[in-house]
Amino acid sequence: MKKHTFTKLALGIVAGLTFGANTLLADSIHPISREMGSGTRGAFVEIFGIQKEVKGKKIDATTTKAEVTNSTGVMITSIANSKNAIGYISLGSLNDTIKALKVDGVAPSVENINNKNYKISRPFNVVTKAGVDSTLAADFLAYAINAKAVIEKAGYIANKDSKFSSKKPSGKLVIAGSSSVTPLMEKLAESYKSVNPNATLEILQSDSTTGINSVLDGIADIGMVSRELKEAELKKGLKVQVLATDGLAIIVNKANALDSISKESVKKIFMGEVTKWQEVK
Repeated sequence: MKKHTFTKLALGIVAGLTFGANTLLADSIHPISREMGSGTRGAFVEIFGIQKEVKGKKIDATTTKAEVTNSTGVMITSIANSKNAIGYISLGSLNDTIKALKVDGVAPSVENINNKNYKISRPFNVVTKAGVDSTLAADFLAYAINAKAVIEKAGYIANKDSKFSSKKPSGKLVIAGSSSVTPLMEKLAESYKSVNPNATLEILQSDSTTGINSVLDGIADIGMVSRELKEAELKKGLKVQVLATDGLAIIVNKANALDSISKESVKKIFMGEVTKWQEVK
C-alpha cells in the first residue's frame, strides 16, 4: 500500500512537472506597442513590414491585442513588469531593467549600426517652419547637430562633427515632440546652456506627430520627430534636418530565456500571427 501510494505520488509529481513545463512553453506572448502618432511606432512598423495594403495604400497592421503605451518610459516599465512581454524602444534608451534581443543573430549597438550589420535604425529628425527666421533656433540646431561628443555619449550616432561658435542670441525656444528623441534633446539643451547662457529652452515631450503639428501651429519652434517625414507633412512647409541616427531595440523581460529573434518572428508577433513563445524563431 505504501509502495503504491509512493508510486502514485511520484507519478503525480512527474505529471505536475510536465504540466508546468508545458504551461511555461505555452505562455502567451504579450506584445506592447507605442501609440498611433509615435515616430518610434511608425519606424518600427515600416522597418518590420507590419503593414497591410488597403486600396493601394500600406497601413499599420499591428494586432489589436497589443497593449499600447504612450511613451518610452512607460514601455520600459511595462516590459520590466511582465515576464511574457515584448516591445521596442530607442537604442539610446536601453537600461538594465529590461533585455535587448539580438535580431537575426546581431546585437543592437552603435558599432553594429555603423558597420551595417544591424540594419534596424532610423533618423532622429528636427523640424522647423519654413520661412520662419529664428536666430536662436538656428544657433541651437547648428550646435546640436554638430555635438558629436554629446550625441555619442548618449548612445546615438552623430552624422556631423563641425566646429561651432555660438552667436549667443537671447530668448526662449520651445521644443516639442517625440519621447524617443527627448532624452537626447535634454542632454543637448543642457550642454548648449554652457555655450550660450542667454538662451532658455523648454522641452515638451509627446510624440512625433504632435511635434510636427506644434511647429505648424506655432506652438513650438522646433519639433522632434523619430521617423521619416511623410510627403504630405513636407508639403505643409517644414524644414527637416537630421539630428542623429538611432537604432531600434527589441526588448523583453529580463527573465525571458530568449537571446535572439528573427525579424520575421517580430513581424508575426506584432501582426498577431504568432502568439506563443514556443512558436518564436
